[in-house]
Amino acid sequence: MEPDSEEFVRLLTEAQGTVYGYIVSLIPDRSRARDLLQETNITLWRKADNFEEGTNFNAWACRVAYFHVLAFRRKMAREKLVFDDDILDYLAERNDERIAEEGVRNRNDALRQCLQKLPEHHRKLVEARYQPGASVQKIANEANRTVGAISQTLYRIRHNLMICIEKTLAARESG
Repeated sequence: MEPDSEEFVRLLTEAQGTVYGYIVSLIPDRSRARDLLQETNITLWRKADNFEEGTNFNAWACRVAYFHVLAFRRKMAREKLVFDDDILDYLAERNDERIAEEGVRNRNDALRQCLQKLPEHHRKLVEARYQPGASVQKIANEANRTVGAISQTLYRIRHNLMICIEKTLAARESG
């Protein structure tokens, strides 16, 4: 991804709160955390072409921040109150899990909202497809339609749900 692309700038801007919170959870000094955030932003900008579109930008940005925190800790090793590396690793892992869980929770909430926006017959088709033991063949037989027609309808519904979810998440992050 190009560092001056609108998408990269949007992702970087939206990630600021998450990355700063992540750094503060590892380095409680807010002034130093802000400095580390700026260093992280510079690295993210320089390494933008390493980011794989479609992956979790926040997780990638926090991983870069983690390495900046480690470098900072090495510099500060002479101070008395410095977390042990094992503790830092533990905190970083818990934060990685929290970020991942938050992302899943946000996507699930958006999915629920988007499902409610579907026309009732589409919502019922999706619900029927994901019932235990359900299959496209079984749904097609019950609806007296072809397997291809049911598959195509489900594809379009899933595609529309994906667009709705992305829009919902983008609206939450910008608002």
